[in-house]
Amino acid sequence: MLVYPSSIDLSSRTLRYLTGKLRARHREIGTRWRRLPVGRQALLALAHLRCGDTYAQLAAGFRIGIATAYRYIREAIDVLAARAPTLTEAMKTLRTKAYLILDGTLLPIDRIAADTPHYSGKHKRHGMNVQVLTDPFGRLLWASPALPGDPRPDRSPRPRDHRRVGRRRAEVLGGQGVVSGRRPARPCPVPRPTLKRWKRRHNTTHAKIRCVGEQAMAVLKGWRLLRKLRCSTNRITDIVKAVVVLHHAST
Repeated sequence: MLVYPSSIDLSSRTLRYLTGKLRARHREIGTRWRRLPVGRQALLALAHLRCGDTYAQLAAGFRIGIATAYRYIREAIDVLAARAPTLTEAMKTLRTKAYLILDGTLLPIDRIAADTPHYSGKHKRHGMNVQVLTDPFGRLLWASPALPGDPRPDRSPRPRDHRRVGRRRAEVLGGQGVVSGRRPARPCPVPRPTLKRWKRRHNTTHAKIRCVGEQAMAVLKGWRLLRKLRCSTNRITDIVKAVVVLHHAST
């Protein structure tokens, strides 16, 4: 296999942050020797998350075994996921913000036709749905646990964190797929097809405010691993949390 030098479009600040967290983890568990120094392990994890390189490619580039690369990357992801902001911490910004923006995206996965629960009828592909909260300036605050397929918030069971969003006092702007219940807690666009003039103005105003939340989707998809996940679906939640932590560390 040929090996060539490459680059990662991340700042050295992100590398130093992850290196510090891994070094603290090594001291905690009493690690004496590693095949890679802690700085190289952090670089290995960043290359996997940001560039989406496979374990075989990374193992060849760092001159380690595939199993070793898997263990090092998984350790780094677990360390980062443990520091992800909770929904309670993210909602503290409501004290200074007029509203938050709630939206979702589908993360494609390599499932087969037999995996019906992971199929999204809207996107015509298999994936995991993630809901995110952003502030009025599009800054990513929180990401939900990954759910299979493309669930409807008003018809399917939601985790406790999802239900708590609607019980906050401040308004949360939802997308076209977010429908309020009996007592609306967030403004939503008026459903089609009967749209009067005032309804069209309502939808236009709503879209102008909510479009800022698309910046959070761009942040997630900027980490190329999330564009096509080939891991177990049980690991996707931790991967998304790790991305959120690294995003906060780099800003």
